Order: sequence, then C-alpha cells, then structure tokens
Amino acid sequence: MDLTGKVAVVTGSGRGLGLAYARSLAAAGAAVVVNDVDAEAAEAAVKEITGAGGRAVAEVVPVGSAEAAEALVARAVDSFGRIDTMVTNAGVLRDRVLWKMTDDDFDTVVQVHLRGTFTCVRAAVERMRAQGDGGRIVVAGSPAGQRGNFGQTNYAAAKAGIAAMVRTWAMELGRAGITANAVIPVAATAMTKTVPVFAPHIEALEQDGTPFPDSLRKGEGFGTAEDVAGLVAFLASDASAGVTGQCIGIGGDKLALWSHPQEIAVAYADGGWSADAIAAAWPVSVGRAPETYGIPAPVL
Repeated sequence: MDLTGKVAVVTGSGRGLGLAYARSLAAAGAAVVVNDVDAEAAEAAVKEITGAGGRAVAEVVPVGSAEAAEALVARAVDSFGRIDTMVTNAGVLRDRVLWKMTDDDFDTVVQVHLRGTFTCVRAAVERMRAQGDGGRIVVAGSPAGQRGNFGQTNYAAAKAGIAAMVRTWAMELGRAGITANAVIPVAATAMTKTVPVFAPHIEALEQDGTPFPDSLRKGEGFGTAEDVAGLVAFLASDASAGVTGQCIGIGGDKLALWSHPQEIAVAYADGGWSADAIAAAWPVSVGRAPETYGIPAPVL
C-alpha cells in the first residue's frame, strides 16, 4: 500500500488504536498529524514515527470544538501543504447505567465522539473540496453503536450517530471524490482490558508477548491494535476509491461488513392500524421474530 504524497490527520493518536493507525499510515508513506490531549504521548508518537523514517508532527488539542478541528487541518496544511485523509479516533468513556448517568457523563462523550467527528470531518472536507482532488474520511464506530451495550447509553448513541453520518456523507461527498467509511474495531485496548474474559489474554500479551489463541482471533474477531491498522491504511488509499458509506468490522483474523438498518418484516391493514389490531397481529406477523440487541458475550 503506497501512500506517498498523502497527508493524514489522526485524532487521539498518542497511544492505542490511534497510534497504530498513525504508524501504519506513516509506514505506507503518508505524512501524519498526530493529535492527542497528552502532549508527552503525542510527542513520543511523533518521535517514534520520524525515528522510523516517517514524517509526522503533533497538534495537542482536545477534539470537539470547531476551533480544534480547524487547528488540526491547519497543522496539516502548514506542515505538509494539504490534507488527504481525516481519521477521527479520539474518544472518552463515562460508563454508567441509565439511572446513574449524569448530564455531564452524557454530554462529555457526545462532545468528543459525535461532535468531534462532525467538526473534524467538516473542517477536513472544506479543505478537500477546495483542493479539488478528492479525499478520504475514516471514522471510528463501535460494536456498541451497532448493537447497543450495557452501561453505554452515551457511547452507543454517539457511535450509532457516527454510522448514520457516514451514510449521509457518502451521498453528499461522492461528487467531490471524497469517500466516507466507519471502522468498527475489536481490539486489545484499555477499555477491553476491563472485560474479564479478555483481561488475562491481554495481560499475557503485554508481559511476555503470548499471542492470542484462535478462539479470540477467529472466534471473537479480537486481536491487537495493529491488526486493525491495515484497514485504515486501505481506506486512506487509492485502492479504496469505490468504497464509501460502509461500516467495516475488523479484529484479530476477522474482516466483516456490517449491515445497514432495513425493514425485515412488513404487514398491511386496510385503513391503517389501530392499537388493538397491532396487538393482535404483532405475535403472528412482524413481531414473530424480533431483532436481538446487545453485544454477544464472548464464548471461549
């Protein structure tokens, strides 16, 4: 995969998945703007990338506001002359069950994930359209946004909104040659390390490099951050010019395409539906096989 001459911004790339994305893009030849709220982590990432022969600069700013988004794009243009790819990876968690979730818990997560994705993509698209030669939008979704997850009202809502934005942007940006896709990663991160079934495997990997077993890599589609990075590099490349509006899952040895919401059962009644008619029809027509919800529990 050759990204020589391309310029990418990766939000939240001081560590974890974002750092893996920045490394992968740089290794393929792209110049990268590393973003993080932790200045030391951002500078360490830049040092690592440049030490390996890549090109990178840091922009330390919390994503969410229009001003932060514009600063990221300006950093790319000032340092490397243009922007070709915006990867929105930055995120925070404030997990609580619904009745314990505060307004601040909700607003903080939505501000960073949903609004941060919107503002960063808007700023990038404005520049890409002015450049006139297309571009790539790669945003971070989540299984929680696709299926819901206990204790993550805020996070699941933001990620579901991001998936909906991708489908909208694919329509709006196609004429400009700009693609928009969501990556749905499943990987060893600080968040997944809190899941009891994953924790011992992640700890073993960190301590002595013990690889994940096939029951994780294939059965659960669960791997390392580096396992996800190849998809981001592909979506940033010319090879993905025909891929847009998609939610693409990746983790371990598994690559998957997520479905879009669609009607799966339909019934009709002359003159419309009363509440009593719905109650009578539900169990024998559209409600006969209701949809499942929630992320399935790992089976190892």
